[in-house]
Amino acid sequence: MRTGMLELTQLRARVESGEIDTVLVAMTDMQGRLQGKRCAARYFLDEVVGHATEACDYLLAVDVEMTTVDGYAMSSWDTGYGDFVLRPDLTTLRLVPWQPGTALVLCDVERVQPVGAPVVASPRQVLRRQLDRLAEHGLRAYVGTELEFLVFDDSYEVAWRAGYRDLTPANQYNVDYSMLGTARVEPLLRRIRNEMAGAGMYVESAKGECNPGQHEIAFRFDEAMVTCDNHSIYKTGAKEIAAQEGRSLTFMAKYDEREGNSCHIHLSLRDGSGAPVFAGDGPGGLSPLMRHFLAGQLDCLREFTYFLAPNINSYKRFVPGSFAPTVLAWGRDNRTCALRVVGEGPSLRVENRIPGGDVNPYLAVAASIAAGLHGIEHRLPLEPEFHGNAYRSHRPRVPATLREAAQLFGESAVARTAFGADVVEHYRNAARVELDAYDAAVTDWERVRGFERL
Repeated sequence: MRTGMLELTQLRARVESGEIDTVLVAMTDMQGRLQGKRCAARYFLDEVVGHATEACDYLLAVDVEMTTVDGYAMSSWDTGYGDFVLRPDLTTLRLVPWQPGTALVLCDVERVQPVGAPVVASPRQVLRRQLDRLAEHGLRAYVGTELEFLVFDDSYEVAWRAGYRDLTPANQYNVDYSMLGTARVEPLLRRIRNEMAGAGMYVESAKGECNPGQHEIAFRFDEAMVTCDNHSIYKTGAKEIAAQEGRSLTFMAKYDEREGNSCHIHLSLRDGSGAPVFAGDGPGGLSPLMRHFLAGQLDCLREFTYFLAPNINSYKRFVPGSFAPTVLAWGRDNRTCALRVVGEGPSLRVENRIPGGDVNPYLAVAASIAAGLHGIEHRLPLEPEFHGNAYRSHRPRVPATLREAAQLFGESAVARTAFGADVVEHYRNAARVELDAYDAAVTDWERVRGFERL
């Protein structure tokens, strides 16, 4: 067992010794955030472990601001905003080193009636459904997510009062791979790395990125659900640690006009014995299964982009020459393509470069698996590899707006087959809510252009 992960007996011992007094009981919402309760540790052991706990079902039917909105079948004023059940998944139980005396467990979301029925729109359940489909083919998915973020010397409170304008980045220039530039922020980065390791994660490295104050901490790949669980905990923990240090950081896809925050998702498959199945004797060293899987990705990317880029801001990353993709193409170690094939032999994998730092990892990985299964089940042929600068190609484009992506997702027959009509309608409504809020907002850009001169 990895350092920081806890068996239930270990938690009991630490509670008895007084070392742990609080257990965070959390689920992941539609925005990929942790929501839940801080339970007294003894109460968690006495009651929650055996009987679960409850939370208002509006947690899967609100926007980023936690505003109650209409259009959701599972939760509304008409249904009374009842409870659903948070069932602890004890395989996720771990220490939280950045909070004293604290452990954390993630939960699956279930209905109160019928007892134990899954809430299918829960992101963790959306992913589990695709993993179950994959298992029917004797396959398991392994995933790594690469999150970039911007660090500011201002606290979150200062940033809020400033309207998130004119903040001071932790670096003044491009520190991509710079040892000198990253050393300026190393006390914060080191603390995040070490405390994530103390929470059961396998940290690989940290490096600088292009935008002033931009950095990335990389973690070792793992089974898909484990990686997505760790991803969500890491985002929350990194923000909490930054706040404790009097700083702030953001994972939003596009903070300013420079390089955005990406979340490249690396995915490979293994068979039931644990053997990698992507490498083979086919063209380019790709197995027939990988070629079908990759063809499915290309065939579904436009229709599934909403699960990869879920917010208005997500689409502002897709700028030519920005290292964010604009066209649907695949290539070997080609960072201008939406799908980049990297590695050799057992390490062969596909990197999806569409997601930004704002992505919900469960939904994005579920979309990637569903698209790959579409290719495998229909034995789709793979188009030739793209060579050169994909930004200048005439290939099909990544959807340019949330409105376009949501329409493609809502009308997708493949999405309805893979995820179910109820899930598609639930998340199409989430996109509508986001679009309505944006359409009603008056932005700084409009004021600057129009206040005096129009």
